[in-house]
Amino acid sequence: MTEEPATPLEARPDEPARSLETERKYDVPEPAELPGFAGIAATTERRRFLLRATYFDTADDRLAAARITFRRREGGSDAGWHLKTPGTGGRVEHTAPLTDDAPPALLALAGPFLGGAPLEPIARLDTDRDATTLLDASGRVFAEIADDRVIAVDLRNGRTRTWREWEAELTAAAPADHDQRAALLDRIEDRLLTAGAAPSRSASKLAQATGRSTLGTADAGAGPA
Repeated sequence: MTEEPATPLEARPDEPARSLETERKYDVPEPAELPGFAGIAATTERRRFLLRATYFDTADDRLAAARITFRRREGGSDAGWHLKTPGTGGRVEHTAPLTDDAPPALLALAGPFLGGAPLEPIARLDTDRDATTLLDASGRVFAEIADDRVIAVDLRNGRTRTWREWEAELTAAAPADHDQRAALLDRIEDRLLTAGAAPSRSASKLAQATGRSTLGTADAGAGPA
């Protein structure tokens, strides 16, 4: 979602690009207005993006069980294929350019979790996003706040779910120190909560699209509708 990449991780030339994604998500009622961030950062004008993402997993949710998501996304500043895996201090996002078919390099990374099982599309999300970027004293983008309205279709049962959420995500220009990053997100969070947001009840857009509170198979069908 960021205009600048999240914290970059070292990768060999033949590997997909990698970055550390550090974000917090919030449930938002429709009347809520995104707050200002004076005293924290200067902001840019909001920009609107229309995003379409298709998520993939095996028939028995092997990627979700490992807290991994695999998607193809069109639109926005980071269109392409995204494989997100657990990491320290956030999720590691492996990315590849937008193509019709899943990139072999990302399939190779997912391979140990797939166990030879084929991938199938499991959810489609259309997101209307208003994005506001936060600037540090040098004018660098250190965070992005996304105001998302989502229409999601669970492709296994045809159920449609809609919701609104805010996301606060740090970029590579944010402090590298873990405590400083957490403190920065805390300050942003205070503004968002005061404006009517609440910490998200669902771990990810995919989880919410498929009626779960977390990724994995243990609570399939649980969580907010």
